[in-house]
Amino acid sequence: MGLKVTELGLGGVLEIQPNRFIDDRGFFSETWNAQRFSEGGVTDAFVQDNHSLSVDRGVLRGLHYQLPPHAQDKLVRVVRGSIFDVAVDIRRGSPTFAKWVGVVLSAEAWNQLFVPKGFAHGFATLEPNTEVVYKVTDYYSPAHDRSIRFDDPDIGIAWPIPSEDLVLSEKDRQAPLLKQAGVFDFQ
Repeated sequence: MGLKVTELGLGGVLEIQPNRFIDDRGFFSETWNAQRFSEGGVTDAFVQDNHSLSVDRGVLRGLHYQLPPHAQDKLVRVVRGSIFDVAVDIRRGSPTFAKWVGVVLSAEAWNQLFVPKGFAHGFATLEPNTEVVYKVTDYYSPAHDRSIRFDDPDIGIAWPIPSEDLVLSEKDRQAPLLKQAGVFDFQ
């Protein structure tokens, strides 16, 4: 039972595709196995699982992150539907600071995105009734929770859905620009 791991060019952001074994009953897949994922470059100890349902196409959640000492690595996957998933490098001094990478995650493709600490994360749903589950390496901390505007021109994410068709929370709509947000120091 192997994994297909693809480096996406931004300091540890990985697309991971676990094997699925399909027969006439359905399928079986190890979506998390510490030993196999470690061999693929993910050695983190996850402490919390999160699950979201977005009932409409165009729901945008993000760009979210937590500051140290409660920064989180995330392992994101879709169990129903599909999303355009984005990681943005917010490590001040990094050669890829403010650069982003996006990948379509879907239940059909059975792929996952690993987003390390020092990256803001967000996604837009590409179809109704999309369910996203993700593991994190630290607990939610309201005092360390931060957001960056999804449409920050200094980042320039090419969302696949027009801005006027996106559905956002008030928190995400009011998020500061990257130059006003707390960021990480590159190490």
